[in-house]
Order: sequence, then structure tokens, then C-alpha cells
Amino acid sequence: MANSKYEYVKQYELDDSLLPGCWIVVRIDGKGFTKFSELHGFEKPNDKRALDLMDECAKEVLNEFPDVRLAYGESDEYSFVLGRSTDMYGRRASKIVSLLVSCFTANYVAKWAAFLPDTPLRSTPMFDGRAVCYPLDSNLRDYLSWRQADTHINNQYNTCFWALVKSGKTPTEAQATLRGTQTAQKNELLFNEFGINYAHLPEQFKKGSVVLRRKTMVEVKQRADGTPVLRERNLPTVLHTDIIRDEFWNEHPQLMAP
Repeated sequence: MANSKYEYVKQYELDDSLLPGCWIVVRIDGKGFTKFSELHGFEKPNDKRALDLMDECAKEVLNEFPDVRLAYGESDEYSFVLGRSTDMYGRRASKIVSLLVSCFTANYVAKWAAFLPDTPLRSTPMFDGRAVCYPLDSNLRDYLSWRQADTHINNQYNTCFWALVKSGKTPTEAQATLRGTQTAQKNELLFNEFGINYAHLPEQFKKGSVVLRRKTMVEVKQRADGTPVLRERNLPTVLHTDIIRDEFWNEHPQLMAP
């Protein structure tokens, strides 16, 4: 395209390239999801349908963007990890964040009816996003450990809180009951008052969701006699597992590869 007298406006665009040689984490969060969940009658403290929808959207992000190696999600947030060497969209923060957020949000709307078929979508779901660079492998692992530890802390508190509210206490009374309590005390309250063994709750609620690619045999076509033809594919897979200890990383060394 020929230059024009208007092209000078390009000089106002800022360079937002993310630091080279660093891990990139894009974290998305639901906007106003407390009200959104109330409006759509989400089960408290966890609605598996809504969590499964979030996981499915994360899988679609991995399908769309091969540079995303790993994702971790809890509640209404998801973190997507891009490798140190990625040159996806020139490592431009605005491009990467906007595309991942729009991909996730579009799938959230498109797949809503499949996961909550009896609940009409009554408001527009929105997510914000940010990109953060982590220079060291240990920084990345600490970030993901922080998010998973946060999942446990929030889930344990919310499980206690909603058990108290459903038993007849007001939200204020439930908060007062839990104020200053430690992990062991919360577990004791759940078991003694409500017969809930926290250890037996679904791992998805306690540990969140990890999405990574795994080799899977899939049917690609059928022979003339009707028998399937299988091929190995790397497909996004959801796990509910501990990512704080070394075992996960030892089992999946490709995640930390250069």
C-alpha cells in the first residue's frame, strides 16, 4: 500500500513485545462472575457443569494455538503457558492476550448450551486477560503452585461457608464462624457438623484442572468393511492432579523443554 499523509499516526503505537527467553503466562479471569453465577443459578460452592465448560474452552484454546503448552484453571480463571522460545505473533502482548481471551470467550458462549442445557444464557460472559513473563523455570512452577494452593484454600473455605449457609446461618454468621480457623479446624467442622470428609471431595474441586496434550488413539476414518482406522494424535486432555510436587513435572518433561 502506498504511503499516505495519514501514516504518521503509526508512530503512536507502542512496542508491547514481551521479554525474550521468558515463559509467558496469560491469565484470564471472569468479569463479575459472582453476579453471573447467581443469575444463572450455579450450584454452590462448585458447579461441575460450569467447571467442565471452562475446561472445554481451555482445550479449544490449546487446539487453536499450538504454542500454548499447558493450562491451569480454577473457578472462573484460567492460566495459559507459552514456552520460552515462542515467537507467536512476535511476542506482542496485546495480540497474544486479545486472541486467547477472545477464543476462550467465544467458545464459552458457543458451548454453553452443551454444558448447561436447561439454563438459558441471560447475560454476556466477559473475561479480562493479562500477560506476565517469568524468567526462570522455578518462577513458572512457583506461579502454578500458587494458583493450585489458592484453589485448595478457596475451595475449603467455600465448602465450609456454603455448608453453614445451607444449614441456616446467614452469610455474616458463617463468616464469623470461620474467621481465624485453620485447615484442620475447617476439616473438623465439615466432618463433625455435616459429615463431609474433605479428602473425599472431587479432585477437580480441590486441585483445579490441568490441560496438556497427550498422545491419544483416535479414529480418523473407516475401512470399506466398517472397521475403524486409528491414528495417534496429541490431543488436549484435562487432568485433576497435583502440580506442586515434582512427580507431575518428571512425568511430563516436555512441558519444561527449551
